[in-house]
Amino acid sequence: MIIIDGSQGEGEGQILRTSLALSLWTQQPVRIEHIRAKRAKPGLLRQHLTAVQAAVAISKGQAKGAELGSRALTFSPGKVQGGDFRFAIGTAGSCTLVLQTILFPLLLAERASTVTITGGTHNPSAPPVDFLQRAFLPLLARMGAPVEVTLKKHGFFPGGGGEIVTRIQPCPILQGLELCERGERRRSFAEAYIASLPVHIAERELKTVGELMNWRKEQLFVRGLSGHNGIGNALGIILEHEHVTEVFTGFGERGVSAETVAKTACDEALDYIASNAAVGPHLADQLLLPLALAGSGRFTMSAPTQHFTTNAAVIERFLPIRIGVEKKDLTRYDTLIVL
Repeated sequence: MIIIDGSQGEGEGQILRTSLALSLWTQQPVRIEHIRAKRAKPGLLRQHLTAVQAAVAISKGQAKGAELGSRALTFSPGKVQGGDFRFAIGTAGSCTLVLQTILFPLLLAERASTVTITGGTHNPSAPPVDFLQRAFLPLLARMGAPVEVTLKKHGFFPGGGGEIVTRIQPCPILQGLELCERGERRRSFAEAYIASLPVHIAERELKTVGELMNWRKEQLFVRGLSGHNGIGNALGIILEHEHVTEVFTGFGERGVSAETVAKTACDEALDYIASNAAVGPHLADQLLLPLALAGSGRFTMSAPTQHFTTNAAVIERFLPIRIGVEKKDLTRYDTLIVL
């Protein structure tokens, strides 16, 4: 059994999700201790418990300690089986992070899977659905695994109520990927989603984007949502290049001005542009696991985050690979994954 210290590195929920995914992939039981030890509310929250329940459901595995607030979990996987699954978080917890736990294991199933998850679709500190659709899944398709995520209903923090449906075809062997250059810029634009809030919030966000990014009105879009999508706001900045698309998101919050939301997203986008790296820090985080499962890969990124290094350390506990990160130049780091 592999023992994982959930307090290592950043000490957050990614350690749990990666450990469960790799336990399912390698069929090795795992015990995770000190779960989310560095968070204000340590232990399993609804979102994390749903991820555990999803891992159990797709493999008929066993989990000890699977309850709210638990700080230790022992998981013994069974054989992953495809099918139709539905998971309800019950809060605004991130649908995409629950999906992250079971997406790659379901590639090993003998038949296709359809996974419906309800909860939050646009959450701070989690990849929004737009990011998966535009930035991550096209790269996964290039690795041989076409995965389709459909956004049925937006769900913003703190209300939740969103829904995504994911269709996963079997793909037991992933191909490596090299992504060292982003290529020429083909398109850039911003979208401000607004639900049951004054439209001027979205308009002010886009005005700020236009000023900071030096973009024209034709690149700025208000996306009004109907009332059944709850209450919320999210701003996406999309940069489409020849080899990769990047998405940077700002999330509306009570007490935070529209201008501040926009500036936060623009700062991330501008840092990425200045770095000349192929991928930004969030996409680097997402690419790490599939490339490790493929056994080979390479990409350039800006400086690695603590989230990245923590995730890499967990992955190396399960897989016979080495993840090397070296500074390439003043703004880029080269990440190499080898057996």
